[in-house]
Amino acid sequence: MPLPPAPTQRASLISSKALAKTESAISAPAKSMPHDNVTKKPIAKKAIPELQEQSVTPSYSREPVPQQAPKKTKASKKNQGPTKLFVLDTNVLMHDPMCLFQFEEHDVYLPMIVLEELDSHKKGMTEVARNARQTSRFLDALAATPGSDIKLGLPLNATGHIDSGGKLFFQTQIMDVSLPMSLPQGKADNQILGVVQALGKLHAPREVVLVSKDINMRVKARALGLAAEDYQNDKVLEDGDLLYSGAMALPPDFWNRHGKAIESWQQGSHTFYRLSGPLVPSLLINQFVYLEAPGEPSLYARVTEIRGKTAVLKTLKDFGHAKNAVWGVTTRNREQNFAMNMLTDPEVDFVTLAGTAGTGKTLMALAAGLTQVLDDRRYTEIIMTRATVSVGEDIGFLPGTEEEKMGPWMGALDDNLEFLAKGDGGNAGEWGRAATNELIRSRIKIKSMNFMRGRTFMNKYVIIDEAQNLTPKQMKTLITRAGPGTKIICMGNLAQIDTPYLTEGSSGLTYAVDRFKGWAHGGHITLARGERSRLADFASEVL
Repeated sequence: MPLPPAPTQRASLISSKALAKTESAISAPAKSMPHDNVTKKPIAKKAIPELQEQSVTPSYSREPVPQQAPKKTKASKKNQGPTKLFVLDTNVLMHDPMCLFQFEEHDVYLPMIVLEELDSHKKGMTEVARNARQTSRFLDALAATPGSDIKLGLPLNATGHIDSGGKLFFQTQIMDVSLPMSLPQGKADNQILGVVQALGKLHAPREVVLVSKDINMRVKARALGLAAEDYQNDKVLEDGDLLYSGAMALPPDFWNRHGKAIESWQQGSHTFYRLSGPLVPSLLINQFVYLEAPGEPSLYARVTEIRGKTAVLKTLKDFGHAKNAVWGVTTRNREQNFAMNMLTDPEVDFVTLAGTAGTGKTLMALAAGLTQVLDDRRYTEIIMTRATVSVGEDIGFLPGTEEEKMGPWMGALDDNLEFLAKGDGGNAGEWGRAATNELIRSRIKIKSMNFMRGRTFMNKYVIIDEAQNLTPKQMKTLITRAGPGTKIICMGNLAQIDTPYLTEGSSGLTYAVDRFKGWAHGGHITLARGERSRLADFASEVL
């Protein structure tokens, strides 16, 4: 390929008039090029080739300045429309310290009384105290950003949270508050309401919104004509009915539509089906499918593999039959059979069970655990823990060791163990029952959640009861204790949440179910029917 002509030859092609224009453009760039960029006037057709041919400065020779204008326009499209000013209540910061960075391009405002309340709640070892201290660390890091002015607002993306495009403002002056006389002026909630009202007048017509987890606070704000919202970012689901159930009913014409294209084979006691079609995209790994259509052969299977547009179904073991009883326990309905298949599968490391009272969650988890610990020797022992949240008033400190303190919380364990020990040693007499009971209790350890930090469980069968009362952070702390060969079972009833500020959408159990769905070594099932007694079933319906 021939080399380009020498610069002297190229310069000879430029007319003296064009050269004068080029020199003037280079000597005064602020007058020529930026001027054209601002006014958006088209540059003369001859000017660009002359600047490119002269090649005196690289920026003009390769990328003229007017071509950079679309980049600025693209960046500014993100912030189109008016941004809001969110005033945060103290309980939001103590509930989720990361809330400061969850408002995208909108600004965040903290009244001075909020900082006072944070300071008063920072002492102690509770979850609220930890969150208050973490919030203070975030505020300190933002305030220490070099070159920032606290009066002009602190950029929320200064500490690495690039999705936060707004600023953080603190109350730096006394507000002109005019609340009704019926509201006590010294109360912290009313002072925050006064700040919101003053900000609304000061920044009109910009929208100022109060964000609070306190329902009464939001009601009072709306009564005063102020905009108020709940903090929604901690909710995994808006509606508890949208929670993944773990099972799906196949259409009644399943065999007619997919029968010809299904490939089947036998492996041991299980039958495998490979199917393709429009049903596959709606399936998840370890999801249960069933077909109970009149006149059609029934099918109960679990999705074991999804590759592209094909899925593999594996038939289940029937634990409802007496010959397949687990520690003397047989399943009584379809969902219980699904749950028992997961509880006894060594390839499933994490199981979540949700259901109302009396659906058999604890009984099945214990029966499966005892079989795999004492009979199969798959795990060394059972570890059981639960959230110690009282239904009524707290009865105070409990005496004894860690296990003795947890004793009153483990009434469900004692009830189910009594049933399991009775069923296993029923024909061995009083001594046989006592020996069985002693053996069972020697392999079950009761632990408190307060001392779980830093532990690692290896080859254990861990049961977490009443998991609906855990926060997502507590749930993460417990699940990450699992070492090699450990299986974790989380059980709970989302209709019985006793922890303040937790709902069905923000519970740790909901969080775990949503995050683990579709994982090859995790499974979930929602138990639908109560099997405790006819009295308990009727009470669940009418009370």
